[in-house]
Amino acid sequence: MAEVSGRIHSVESFGTLDGPGVRYVVFLQGCPLRCLYCHNPDTWATGGGTETTVPELMRRIESCRNFIRSGGVTLSGGEPLMQPDFSRALLESCREAGFHTALDTAGSFPLARSRAVIDAADLVLLDIKALDPELCVRLTGRDGGNTLATLDWCEESGKPVWIRHVLVPGLTLDRARLEALAAYLEPYRCIGKVELLPFHKMADFKWKALGLENRLADTPEPEAAALREAESLFSGRSRDCRQP
Repeated sequence: MAEVSGRIHSVESFGTLDGPGVRYVVFLQGCPLRCLYCHNPDTWATGGGTETTVPELMRRIESCRNFIRSGGVTLSGGEPLMQPDFSRALLESCREAGFHTALDTAGSFPLARSRAVIDAADLVLLDIKALDPELCVRLTGRDGGNTLATLDWCEESGKPVWIRHVLVPGLTLDRARLEALAAYLEPYRCIGKVELLPFHKMADFKWKALGLENRLADTPEPEAAALREAESLFSGRSRDCRQP
């Protein structure tokens, strides 16, 4: 097992929201995006978190085997593609140990950097911020082109994908934008599920603690009726759409 080191923010040993079944979730440190609704802004800094090695993490994961046997291991963040060598080595080690693996990513980097990491995962949880490049820049600081290229590669290579999309009132929770996204995703056979994630304010305290400007501080959480309407736009076109 290669002694590849990386930086992690934290782990969750009994995760139920990041892939199928009960999962061991590794939150990696570092992210190139600055999403206005990020619930882990403390993962942004590349020098934060704790340095560890793949063997050290594998020992911790193995100790939870009985709990995650029917689920697996998910790499999240932050953005796992910020540390491609570490992420790839960890995914490959998990696969060799018999664990199902998932990569939770926004596909933030060119395929030249990310392809090998994607190929090492059994499932990609792909977070599409927005189709419109201008809106994507407003939301994250980047235009989202690499995200869509990642989806194309998953389709070409037959990699299973779950799409994730955050619904923010006044921004992404918009009927025309959602209809466009549903139509865009329809031809992709690699997509097994579309998860619509309601914007929430549970991380407001992190933004305050870090001294960050929260530009969505006055944005309300979406109403139930609006969420049902959003789901209805996908349910007839994409596979297994649901609010997690």
